[in-house]
Amino acid sequence: MPIPSSHLKDLYKLFASVESEREAEKLLKDILTPQELASVAERWQLVQKLSADEPQRKISKDLKVSISKITRGSRQLKFGGGGFKYFLKKLHKT
Repeated sequence: MPIPSSHLKDLYKLFASVESEREAEKLLKDILTPQELASVAERWQLVQKLSADEPQRKISKDLKVSISKITRGSRQLKFGGGGFKYFLKKLHKT
């Protein structure tokens, strides 16, 4: 079932309104289940490790995740919409 674009726009506005790490924590803890939050956090950790050129097998061992999860993250980093690369660069400037 396709998500109406107005729903996505509302969600993007919601995330854009976050002004602090504390606000982000409050929002994410309410909008995601604990499992979804853990999955998103795991994805961000593996993307950071991939961008630092860590070998996939080392990432798999360190994070205790499957190679297939790392491959999916790698695909998104290389061929996704550019969000990961943008925020990796943005966060490493600070």
